[in-house]
Amino acid sequence: MSVTRPTTPVTRVTPDVLVIGAGLAGLACAHDLLASGLRVDVLEASDGVGGRMRSDRVDGFVIDRGFQVFNTSYPQAKRRLALRDLRLRPFTPGVLVHTDQGRVHLADPTRAPRTVGGLLRGGPAAPRDLLALAALSARDMLGPVRPLKRAEDHTTRTAVAAAGISEEFADLFFRPFLSGVFLEDELETSSRVFHLVWRSMLRGTLCLPSDGIGDVPAQLADALPADTVRFESPVDRLTDDGVLLADGGESAAGVVVVATGPEPAVRLLPGLDMPPYRVVTTYFHTAPASPLAEPTLLTDTRLRFLNSCVLSEVVPGYAPAGSSLIATSVLGEDTGGRERALREALAETYGTDTAGWDLVTARTIHDALPAMPPPQPLTRSSRVGPGRYVCGDHRTTGSVQGALASGARAAREILRDLGR
Repeated sequence: MSVTRPTTPVTRVTPDVLVIGAGLAGLACAHDLLASGLRVDVLEASDGVGGRMRSDRVDGFVIDRGFQVFNTSYPQAKRRLALRDLRLRPFTPGVLVHTDQGRVHLADPTRAPRTVGGLLRGGPAAPRDLLALAALSARDMLGPVRPLKRAEDHTTRTAVAAAGISEEFADLFFRPFLSGVFLEDELETSSRVFHLVWRSMLRGTLCLPSDGIGDVPAQLADALPADTVRFESPVDRLTDDGVLLADGGESAAGVVVVATGPEPAVRLLPGLDMPPYRVVTTYFHTAPASPLAEPTLLTDTRLRFLNSCVLSEVVPGYAPAGSSLIATSVLGEDTGGRERALREALAETYGTDTAGWDLVTARTIHDALPAMPPPQPLTRSSRVGPGRYVCGDHRTTGSVQGALASGARAAREILRDLGR
């Protein structure tokens, strides 16, 4: 869950670096700078850490701010986090795809080899598609990562076709599954990003922390000195000497790092090159009985939603005893009548009556993920001017790994520029 700390008065020493924003990138940057002996203050506009990666309690349910998962294979996460303390609970290694002919279970054959026979014997996937998928997965999973980063960049659809996968299988599996990963439903994301994300999924496990996704940034914050993060301290603008706070106060520092979301970053750093961001809305329903007795992602070939999941099957503690919590994400805003149409689609895809489901809440995230069409740079410098730096997933790739790596790069460049 997200950490909040009392704002008790402390005697502050002028920091060497001010980091604006206590999301993953800002926390990683602050940690590395502190570890190198610099004095760092983190200014956070809200009452807790995490940015988009926070969890709330609503009527006894754990509600993450949008549907999110944690991948155990991310190098930055393995380096910075005590994964055991997160008490991770895994999803099924595969997806359940709803088609016009019914539901199809597509499992990772390296972890569920018994499922391959069913797919070959009259299943929805042609043998040549399964062979092509196996070859693509083996290359991405077992080969060196450098060729994936340096390959010519195309769209994901082009990369899937180049691997020998038919358009029919791409629309059965890749398009609905990756729409929930990249928050776009045309397979237009950079092929470099696709291969790296596919590699990470094959090498790791998709999980949820037992107390909510907000436990990830909370653990990062707990590793900082207690007075490092100053909550409810929104920044109005940067100054020659540091920053001017929204309440009229000033904070001085020779170096300022902007580690906020896209809108405040552009406001604080006019002219900053910022990609467009994907908007996603997640509806959280509760039901008296679980509509799917397994911790599996459900996708839809008709793309009426990005994905759906019974969260309480993944982590029972996400719902009070005797209730189930179902999270379903769609592209765009929460508009009138959309929840009713979604409920009808869920009744069909889950094969159950949803009339008795109750809507706990809906969460719209306007800056959920940066768009990553080709050509997509995998990392960009954090320097934007003398003593001015920026970090966040918009400088790398839209992922936990990308956000943490961007914060780490900003710290390295600051230390290098300071001769440290």
